[in-house]
Amino acid sequence: MTDRSEGQRPEPGEIERFLAEDLGDGDLTASIVPAGALATAVVVTREAMVLCGQEWFAAVFQHLDPEVVIHWRVEEGGECGPGTELCSLRGKARALLTGERTGLNLLQTLSGTASTARAYARAVAGTGATVLDTRKTLPGLRKAQKYAVRCGGCRNHRMGLYDGILIKENHILAAGSIARALAAAKALGAEVPIEVEVESLEELGEALAAGAERILLDNFTLAELRQAVAVARGRAELEVSGNVTLDTLRQVAETGVDYISVGALTKHLRAVDLSMRIVIGP
Repeated sequence: MTDRSEGQRPEPGEIERFLAEDLGDGDLTASIVPAGALATAVVVTREAMVLCGQEWFAAVFQHLDPEVVIHWRVEEGGECGPGTELCSLRGKARALLTGERTGLNLLQTLSGTASTARAYARAVAGTGATVLDTRKTLPGLRKAQKYAVRCGGCRNHRMGLYDGILIKENHILAAGSIARALAAAKALGAEVPIEVEVESLEELGEALAAGAERILLDNFTLAELRQAVAVARGRAELEVSGNVTLDTLRQVAETGVDYISVGALTKHLRAVDLSMRIVIGP
């Protein structure tokens, strides 16, 4: 099971790597400002959002200036409207100028993910279904984005290929049948969740007969989903995948399935529009 705090803060070396994209041999423009100058700054959102990524944002400026002071006005996971001041910073002017873009990039990306997740979580409220993310994440930010999904109110599917087995069409073809693929997966003794993807009601029957405890229904119609729920009730958990949008999510959830996996939570990302206003001076 994923540690709920996993991804909440950067791992060693991550912030240095992100800053290196901007810094290279050094911030030439910030060198215009006297080395000892101090500055204050505020971060403001231009749109409604769910705030996520405080520790990532703070780590950028703490790396550049260990004495920087940050005061948050909105709590992690909190919702706010346009024009809200998210936080204020006080520290070395050069550090605030150098870290501005990297810090905002991380904060707006994770807040965008959390904001989308909150909308999806609300759309299924009261149905009994849970919205899950997928592995369709930004390279290098998987743990952070999956944390943002949880921050927004949805849940994580497997983190990677190591903490869960998902038997898909090509695995089944290689093994020879659903029953053989499932048997081979169980024989690994990996003590991780095992899930089988099916593409028809006939394949659903095969998976149930083979003892599958969790089944992924790929691109089923609403009518087929209702049939699948009736057939599998009490025998296996059902997950839906394939072209589910925010507009169709509620209908899918009301069929009675247990989970709905949505790649758009992390893949179709639209970062939140943030600005950072810096004032040089004591």
